[in-house]
Amino acid sequence: IVADENLAFTDYFFSEFGDIQHKAGRTLTHTDVQDAEALLVRSVTAVNESLIQNTALKYVGSATIGTDHLDIQALEKHGITWANAAGCNAQAVAEYVITALLHLDASLLEQQEKFTLGIVGLGNVGKRLVYMAQLLGWKVIGFDPYVQLDSIENVSFQALLQQANAVSIHVPLTKKGEHATYHLFDEKAFAALQPNTILINSARGPVVKEAALIEDIQRTQRKVVLDVFEHEPVISEELLNMLALATPHIAGYSLEGKARGTQMIYEAFCQKFGYEINKRFETQLPACEDYFSGHDLKAVLKQKLSQIYDIAQDD
Repeated sequence: IVADENLAFTDYFFSEFGDIQHKAGRTLTHTDVQDAEALLVRSVTAVNESLIQNTALKYVGSATIGTDHLDIQALEKHGITWANAAGCNAQAVAEYVITALLHLDASLLEQQEKFTLGIVGLGNVGKRLVYMAQLLGWKVIGFDPYVQLDSIENVSFQALLQQANAVSIHVPLTKKGEHATYHLFDEKAFAALQPNTILINSARGPVVKEAALIEDIQRTQRKVVLDVFEHEPVISEELLNMLALATPHIAGYSLEGKARGTQMIYEAFCQKFGYEINKRFETQLPACEDYFSGHDLKAVLKQKLSQIYDIAQDD
């Protein structure tokens, strides 16, 4: 088994199945994987024809949400089973959004349904965020042309822009089709968005048109939180100085999210080779202080949030 050296808990999950060779994912070569039957990667490794041809590989697991770095056609051509970890960091991203909002305005804990959170994209992250926002008593509205949730008010994109006190983006980046998300937030969208509405993007940078965003902030002084940027890794210094919070694409990069990703490709590995699934990532995480036992959730967040995760340290 060849594994990216930065994957979390690979020894715990995979050591019983064979020899694990830890390699630098960015510089992985055909020679490194030639004799391996399983390859475990992150998004920094391009798994393509030149890497996998004439190897012993039977399984490739990528502990990532996306699959852009996997040549799926080449994998299937060679009969290599592959798996990814869609949704592994959904909880982390949802927690990031809640933390960002409370960092900007702690009084939101007391707003109940006076505060309306608009969620664009109701997939893995969006659904987690709905649940967490409703725990805090907020009203939640959502827009997703492919998903309707019974637990919230499903509205049009325009209605969401006009009604929400904060908008959080959770869509994939798509450039084709009726519901393409590239530059979904453009001049027209910002014109419809109320001037005092908070905007958070922790999805994909190019969903927000950067030039339009800069013009909008200049016009409205809007509070904007970005974890992703249209032209990253090149980031506009002009835009950076305008943001209420800016973080370096880390919303989903929690220890729990990374551990869950490894668990998901472990489970797919077991299914491929017929092994029993009997390990859980939770057993490997450090014990969490008992913040919540016997306490009101809002009271705990008010007192302890910056101790649990101080988002300002990532700003």
